[in-house]
Amino acid sequence: MPTGFGEDEFTEKKSRFIGRIWPVESEEEALAKIQEMEKQYKDAAHNCWAYIIRGGPSRFSDNGEPGGTAGNPMMQVLQKEQLNNVLCVVTRYFGGILLGAGGLVRAYTKGAKIAVDAAGKSMKRVWTVLYVPCPYSFYERVKLEVEAFGGIIRNTEFTSEVEMEILVAQTQAEAFVNRLTDMSAATIEAMETGKEYRAFPVEP
Repeated sequence: MPTGFGEDEFTEKKSRFIGRIWPVESEEEALAKIQEMEKQYKDAAHNCWAYIIRGGPSRFSDNGEPGGTAGNPMMQVLQKEQLNNVLCVVTRYFGGILLGAGGLVRAYTKGAKIAVDAAGKSMKRVWTVLYVPCPYSFYERVKLEVEAFGGIIRNTEFTSEVEMEILVAQTQAEAFVNRLTDMSAATIEAMETGKEYRAFPVEP
């Protein structure tokens, strides 16, 4: 899913294309947002859209552009980026010069891609929350291991030792804890304090 709302635009042969993307939790939310965009930008030539709901429908619309030149190219961008629970709307203000089918496909593909890039991506998954106290001498090593396992250090306190709250994907948690134990000759003992289902940004 996208990390949040994203927007970017470009001009192609005097036509202005504005790509916008949102995280959405349901088809109802996606359709309501599409209606809102169509009202807000009713002066535009087209408001083309595509959305993917995890475990639900995936739909798109050319909104008056020639068939297959707008909605489907946008959908392909969302699928290629492996996004779910996402809505993308690309608004076009016509500049008077026809782009042709190939030009339209390229323009709507670009409109969706720049919106994705503007928003950034996030991964929603179950995370294991770990409390990890460690000696200062191991602090940099632990940070490297967290990075290697795709984890996140959410909180760090510097007391007589370094106390960290670390989130690791549930599927990686056991291996990560074992790695800390091996690496520190059992000096570091990680304790599981809970589980969370949430999204975090994914590095590009």
